[in-house]
Amino acid sequence: MLQSAPDILKAGVAGAGVMGRNHARVLAEVQGVDLTTIFDPDAVTGQGVADLYGAAAVTTAEAFVDAGLDCAVVATPNRFHADLGVALLEKGVHVLVEKPIAPTVKDAQRMIDAAKANGRVLMVGHVERFNPAVETVRRAIADEDVISIQVTRVGPFPPRMGEVGVVIDLAVHDIDIIRHLTGSEITEVQPQLARTRAEREDTALLQFRLENGVIAHITTNWLTPYKTRTLQVATRGKFVVADLITRQVTEYFGQQADGSYSTRMLNSWPAEPLKLELEAFVHAIRTGEAPAVTGQDGLKNLEVALRCLGEG
Repeated sequence: MLQSAPDILKAGVAGAGVMGRNHARVLAEVQGVDLTTIFDPDAVTGQGVADLYGAAAVTTAEAFVDAGLDCAVVATPNRFHADLGVALLEKGVHVLVEKPIAPTVKDAQRMIDAAKANGRVLMVGHVERFNPAVETVRRAIADEDVISIQVTRVGPFPPRMGEVGVVIDLAVHDIDIIRHLTGSEITEVQPQLARTRAEREDTALLQFRLENGVIAHITTNWLTPYKTRTLQVATRGKFVVADLITRQVTEYFGQQADGSYSTRMLNSWPAEPLKLELEAFVHAIRTGEAPAVTGQDGLKNLEVALRCLGEG
């Protein structure tokens, strides 16, 4: 059982890179949270972020684990997620770990087991779940018989290469969206991968079939000179298109004999997905409810991604 949370949660962020800095910025604004600690092995980087929010900077994982935190965001490189996450959970700290949950299924399971054994919240940072456009699409198709889902997530080559290719870095977002929108698990995977400029794959065309019969397709790459993030869902009664960047959602419905459709724009509210995600994390801590994106969700998304890479 989760113990009751204090009125003000002492929070920390591990990793002061791009994502960690974003988490720190938003956490500092979340009601009922006090951002107290930033961890980065680079002392200058960590101190620079800590100074922005009146937090303390530490340069070792041990000091971070021992910082007296109630909750923490783990936004370190992926290879450190499991060891740091487990150490925090065993210390009684609630953890939000950035996607993907861990490098391996075994590591992901270690974190899930540690959260359960210590009665702590483990949430995975699949931030697109909290994109208002995704939620608008989910509501639009709630009572529909979904036939297919198409996601395009492409853009230019990243200026700084991480340790993974496009499947783990980008497509894992859309694997989660597909599972979220259908409430079904992916059973068949047909990946086509290419590598042109990176050590890992930088282009992927991924086809899936889900338990409920829905078919899905993800197109992702680091070769397109501009960013595109689109989600298309076809049902028996309508066709819904969302731009995940502008958050504009269009619904096509009422097909006529001549093939024409009626269209309408669907409202999607102006909220920052990362703030919604962190507020959901805090809500889970305070209520004891299952987090919006569970450790098991993170594990299943990772399993599918690894299958696409031939590593599952």
